[in-house]
Amino acid sequence: MRHLTRQVFNSGKFVVGFSIFVGILLIVIIYPILFPYPPLEIIGQGNFFPPGLYVNVYDSIFTSHYILNLDDATANRIASKLDSEDRLAIQKWLTASGFPESEIDIENTAQLLDQWTNNFDPTKRFPGMTNADRNYFIRLNNSLKGLLSTEGAIIAVENPETASLEEAGVVAQNDYIVVNEVPNVRLLPLGTDNFGRDVLTELVAATKVSLIIGFVAGSIATLIGLILGLLSGYIGGQVDDVIMFFTNLLTVIPSFVLLILISFSIGQEQRGAFTIAVVIGLTSWVWTTRAVRSQVISLRNRDHVNLSKLSGHSISYIIIADILPYIASYVVMALILQISSAILAEAGLSILGLGPRTTEVATLGLMLNWALIYQAPILGYWWAFYPVIIVIALIAFSLNLMNTGLDQVFNPALRE
Repeated sequence: MRHLTRQVFNSGKFVVGFSIFVGILLIVIIYPILFPYPPLEIIGQGNFFPPGLYVNVYDSIFTSHYILNLDDATANRIASKLDSEDRLAIQKWLTASGFPESEIDIENTAQLLDQWTNNFDPTKRFPGMTNADRNYFIRLNNSLKGLLSTEGAIIAVENPETASLEEAGVVAQNDYIVVNEVPNVRLLPLGTDNFGRDVLTELVAATKVSLIIGFVAGSIATLIGLILGLLSGYIGGQVDDVIMFFTNLLTVIPSFVLLILISFSIGQEQRGAFTIAVVIGLTSWVWTTRAVRSQVISLRNRDHVNLSKLSGHSISYIIIADILPYIASYVVMALILQISSAILAEAGLSILGLGPRTTEVATLGLMLNWALIYQAPILGYWWAFYPVIIVIALIAFSLNLMNTGLDQVFNPALRE
C-alpha cells in the first residue's frame, strides 16, 4: 500500500490535480468558519454592486478627518466622472446642437465643462437621438454638476425649533479618513449578485453544495455500474443479456435528455439538492457498467479465479475477493469521472431552470442561471458569472487531471 501511494504521488499530473481539488475543499471548509455570513442573505438594496471595499458613508462623516494635500486628487476626481467616452459624447452633443466643432477641445476640461454647462438643454432632440441617448446625456449632466468646484460639502441638520436646516459642518475636498477607524466596513471582493447577495460567500456555499451533489451522484452511479458490471461480466448468460439489454437501451437515449425529462416531471418544489443528485446518479451508470463488464470478462478465466472456483468458493466471494481488487483502481478512476460529470450535469440542469429549488441553497449552476436571467453577461457584470465558471472549470480540470495521473500509474501501456 505504501509503495502504491508513493507511485500515485510521484505522478505530476495527479499531484497538481489533487492540490487544486484539496485547495478548493479547504476554502469551502475554512471560509464559513472565518466569515460566518448567511450565504443567501440579501445585503444590498439593489443588484450587481461592483467588487470593492464598502465604507458606511454616515459613519465616515463622523469619523476623524485628516487633511492631505495631494496634487492628483482633483485630476482623479475629474477622471472618475469624466472619462474619454464622456468627453466624446459631450463633443457629439455640442456639435449636433450647432456649436462650432473647431472651438471644442475635449482635453481642456475647464473649457469643455463651461461649454457644456452653458449650452446643454435636456429638452432638445436631434435627428437619430434615441431615448436611451437622451437619458444618458441627462445622467451625465447630473454627474458633472459642481465637478470643478473647490468648495466643500456642507453637512446640515434640522433645527426642531425653527424647522429649518442649520450648518453642522463642512467636508472639505482634501479631507480624508482612515478606513480602519470607520466602524462599519465590509469587503466584497466579488461584489453582489442580482439579488444583492455577497457573491463570494454565495460562491463558497454553492461550491460546497455542488461538490456534495457530485459525490452523491457519482457514488450512486459508480455503485450501480460496478454491481451490474460485475454480475454481467462474471455470471454471463441470461443475466448478462438482461443487463446489457437495459444498458444498450439507455445508451441509445442521451442521458442528459433523460435527466431533463425526469427533473421536469418531478416539479420544482420537490427538487432539492439531494433529489437532483439521486436523479443524476440513476441516469449516469451506463458507461461505468459497460467498462466494468469488459474488465471482468478479461479476468473471469484467470488462473486465480479458476482456482477459487475449484476450491468451492461462492460467486459473491469470488467477485469480492478475486475480481474486485484487480479492478479497484479502475473503479476509483470511474468514481472521479462520475463526480466531475455530475457537477457539470447539475450546472447544465440549473442553467435550464431544472436544478434544485432556489429558496434553500445555491449551487454553481443556479448562480449561472441567475446571472443569465438578469443579463449579467450583456450588462458587463463579470463578477456574477466569471468566478462561477472558473470554479467549475477548476473542479473539472483537477478531477480529470487526477484521473489522468491515476491512469498513467495503473495502466502499464501508459507508463513512461
